[in-house]
Amino acid sequence: MTEFDVIVVGAGAAGLTAAADIAAAGLTVRVLEARERPGGRAVTRTIDGLPLDLGCGWLHSAPENEWAALASARGFALDRVPAPWQRPAVTATFPAVDQDAFAAAAEAFWERVEAAAKAPEDRPAADLLGPGDRWSPLIDAVSTWANGVALADLSVHDFARYHDTGDNWRVTAGYGALVATQAAGLDIATRCPVHAIDRSGRLLRVETARGRLTARAAVVTVPPPVLVAGALRISPDLPEVLAAAENLPLGLADKLFLRVDRPEELPPETRLVGTPDRRDTGNYHLRPFGRPLIEGFFGGPLAHALETEGEAAFLAFARDELAAAFGTEIRKRVHLVAATAWGRDPWALGSYSAARVGGAEARAVLATPVDSRIVFAGEACSVADFSTAHGALRSGRDAAARIVAALAPQTPAGRAD
Repeated sequence: MTEFDVIVVGAGAAGLTAAADIAAAGLTVRVLEARERPGGRAVTRTIDGLPLDLGCGWLHSAPENEWAALASARGFALDRVPAPWQRPAVTATFPAVDQDAFAAAAEAFWERVEAAAKAPEDRPAADLLGPGDRWSPLIDAVSTWANGVALADLSVHDFARYHDTGDNWRVTAGYGALVATQAAGLDIATRCPVHAIDRSGRLLRVETARGRLTARAAVVTVPPPVLVAGALRISPDLPEVLAAAENLPLGLADKLFLRVDRPEELPPETRLVGTPDRRDTGNYHLRPFGRPLIEGFFGGPLAHALETEGEAAFLAFARDELAAAFGTEIRKRVHLVAATAWGRDPWALGSYSAARVGGAEARAVLATPVDSRIVFAGEACSVADFSTAHGALRSGRDAAARIVAALAPQTPAGRAD
């Protein structure tokens, strides 16, 4: 077939969910994915027999997160141990008294951010840092891990709208593995990037690496930076869409997985803050699930700098910070397993959405259908659940509902009147 009711561009959490709902409504749908696999920024790789989430790894707001229910229904075990950032850190670099002082300073800071968000004018969260506060660099570091951007680039309006119950669970076999099950039964073409969509005729003309397809409607789930870069062109132009996409870049957060010799010498399920007196530092999850691993997390400007230098730079940086905590001998005990570089992934160009200062309203603009035939979806379109896989799922469901409402009363493509 070359003609469909709906084409879905992108096989991430939003695209797979949209396609499943559209197919369930009886419409013909094909998913086009540029990568060699479905899942998008949710990806689990099994290395040395261990499932590693190279993309999203935590089910945030877990009790109300649809992926948690899907995990239970599909036989995936869930781990409900509180997240390491919700418990004390290793004291080697961060004494307990300092952790208490930091927690108080951070709580006061985020309260100021919430108060500032009520003002009509947006501003960067960095404006709310206390003058001379010794904990400002670490508060900034937390933003790079959580938001993918430093506080100077964090919109208080956007941040204040984020919904979080504080409950964070994990999928033992991998969040990416769970998201990939959403592809079951769908018509998916991988290694098939979409270069252009022409909406000038009765049917949409979709130009792909494998030729042209036509459709009555499309759900477009590529990240906003990919639209801005021109990798997918839509004609006639949609200046309001591109303007919204410009305001919705992806922050950057990268992971580094290290195998540890003699792992029993490290406390399981704990975390290490690399260098608490600076912004450009790593956050290390020691022995997640009790496994012989360290999962390093780097965000914002530091992640950009390390990506530029490559995997060896991630490894060297982590070894230096681990050695400061556990002694120089640990340098020889940790070995590179995997490192991510989401900023250099041409189909992502980042990790998760963080609106520019003054750009929070762009989320609703991007989610608004174009002449009822093109709907954009993905975590960047979610006003309250951006930066999460469940935000992407909900956006995909909303997009599917709009498409089905527009097309279902009509005769589906390829069927007799």
